[in-house]
Amino acid sequence: MKKLIIPILLILISGSLKAEKLESPSGNFVLTFAVDQGIPTYALDYKEKPVITESKLGLELKDAESLLSNFEVASVNRSTFDETWKPVWGEVSEIRNHYNEMAVNLNQTTSDRKLIVRFRLFDDGLGFRYEFPEQDSLIYFVIKEERTQFAMAGDHTAFWIPGDFDTQEYNYTESKLSEIRGVMTDAVTDNVSQQTFSPTGVQTALMMKTEDGLYINLHEAALVEYSCMHLNLDDENMIFESFLTPDAVGNKGYMQAPCHSPWRTVIASDKAADILMSHITLNLNEPCAYDDTSWITPVKYIGVWWEMITGKSTWAYTDLPSVKLGETDYSKTVPNKTHAANNEHVMEYIDFAAKHGFDAVLVEGWNEGWEDWFGKSKDYVFDFVTPYPDFDVKKLQSYAQSKGVRLMMHHETSGSVRNYERHMDQAYQFMVDNGYNAVKSGYVGNMIPRGETHYGQWLVNHYLYAIKKAGEYEIMVNAHEAVRPTGLCRTYPNLIGNESARGTEYEAFGGNDPDHTTILPFTRLIGGPMDYTPGIFETDISQLNPDNTSKVNTTIARQLALYVTMYSPLQMAADLPENYKKHLDAFQFIKDVPVDWDNTKVLEAEPGDYITYARKEKGTDNWFIGRTNDENARESTISFDFLPAKKKYIATIYSDRKDSHYRDNPKAYQIMKYLVDSKSKLSQYCAPGGGYAISLIEVDDTMSTKKMKKM
Repeated sequence: MKKLIIPILLILISGSLKAEKLESPSGNFVLTFAVDQGIPTYALDYKEKPVITESKLGLELKDAESLLSNFEVASVNRSTFDETWKPVWGEVSEIRNHYNEMAVNLNQTTSDRKLIVRFRLFDDGLGFRYEFPEQDSLIYFVIKEERTQFAMAGDHTAFWIPGDFDTQEYNYTESKLSEIRGVMTDAVTDNVSQQTFSPTGVQTALMMKTEDGLYINLHEAALVEYSCMHLNLDDENMIFESFLTPDAVGNKGYMQAPCHSPWRTVIASDKAADILMSHITLNLNEPCAYDDTSWITPVKYIGVWWEMITGKSTWAYTDLPSVKLGETDYSKTVPNKTHAANNEHVMEYIDFAAKHGFDAVLVEGWNEGWEDWFGKSKDYVFDFVTPYPDFDVKKLQSYAQSKGVRLMMHHETSGSVRNYERHMDQAYQFMVDNGYNAVKSGYVGNMIPRGETHYGQWLVNHYLYAIKKAGEYEIMVNAHEAVRPTGLCRTYPNLIGNESARGTEYEAFGGNDPDHTTILPFTRLIGGPMDYTPGIFETDISQLNPDNTSKVNTTIARQLALYVTMYSPLQMAADLPENYKKHLDAFQFIKDVPVDWDNTKVLEAEPGDYITYARKEKGTDNWFIGRTNDENARESTISFDFLPAKKKYIATIYSDRKDSHYRDNPKAYQIMKYLVDSKSKLSQYCAPGGGYAISLIEVDDTMSTKKMKKM
């Protein structure tokens, strides 16, 4: 027996199999870390169910020994952290940041290099990252690939979009993990702009559900000076592995110690609502970088935009290309009669915004250069300060100011990032001088420098540079086509909006799937708010442009609900004023709904099927409810027990009718009023592609409720 026992002990010692465990504050999550034969591994359980089975950690370096093996544990540091912080804007007025931490200090025996893997375990999931401390044996290094694994415990149902280094603008596919390869090969691969990795590559945030009802979400937080992470799936073993966005020559990241990676996040629960209410992404980011945030305010806006998206109007002043930026003699060109950004038309939008209480008017197509861009001039770039002849900056700014409305700037970079950086100070100063305090930036097209993509380290650095530079001028940023959010809005709350997903504009390009907005809160919105641009009432695009036969896959009631379910402190009423004037009774909800909240409840949720939110308006006792539905008719059943006891509310319900349907009868809606309190319950029909919206206004002494029906 002695001959057998001694070799086994030697193997255990040399393999460093002693497991280090970490529990979440509630004890529901248990993390296990070990070094197995020199290879760092981790696993995560939730209520004794496996979330992540044993998975490898490490990075492959270029022209150097990789940080994958030959490690031993030097020390383990543990700590607990608990704070409550107040976001500048958000879904709630306070956020608790409570976690147990374990920092594992590793030595690589073959190189004497040091690596720290830091784990933070919250009651809603896990965050971990790689840290490279200052050391003589590792200073400058290039990442060839990050090899972080996320091993799944089964063939889960996943809600995914294909891996792509330039866009997230896809409808989601719901399938088993084992089916991703087949779906990608059959239907998706040809449309992926940079599909240079395996046909099982997907983007984060990735949402999954196990057969026994566990919800799992994989993403990243605090993406700074690093490439955006995709996930490749080994569908024989059900193991995801990180795959970083490469640069023009194929490298994944240029690093200088001391430095660290972004956080890799795993959110899990047996309740779908807990995924939606997780604050891990925000909590893993640094506190607000600004001492004074008084200039950062939520915005509800309309815009000269949808008419160009549908093809009713144009961005360009003339069909003829410019000769040279800033030197074109427009007296020798023929103005385009459909150019939307003209003085008279913009003033109509300003009047509408002022009458209905909107904060701002976005105007696209105001500056020179759109002719060249649409003319596919290879060398053309915008300068962001030269208006077309029919757009009088000073006149419009003065008119907007007289109406109590702001104009919102638009900067389309056309993907020429260095050009934008060269003009940035001048462009932001131009905004300040002319009364603009918010900008929608766009990055449509292939990137310049050539070969770079939207989600590589170089562009990740640029997006943050633009936000910081805007902060110097007290300007809020709404970035479109940028890298997907990872919670940086906590640190830089002037990042007030992002697109970075398939938004409403695609309703004019063929339509979004009806279940799209029941998935986005579980995926794209895990990283931060989205400028989805809801509020489309005219669902037949041919009514705006006879040449466009697209249909908006929604009912009007669901368009109202999106203002609650698709959280953003920047919300647009995207349709044309004339379409709102036809349905002013429904438009009232868009006027009433706030864009900043004290509290949020998820009343119902199932990814791909339905979501029902209730949100309390910041600074009042009023609540608003939104419900979005997939392509199937459903009954929504909710309780109003979140309301304070002994208070009464007038509930105005904007809902589908029994004959509503996103394809056949999208404009059919009804509006009902009831008197409700905390004991009230509602059973409400939701049409295919439909939903409902409710305003709950606290009753005061000035309101008459005698004839109002009680619920």
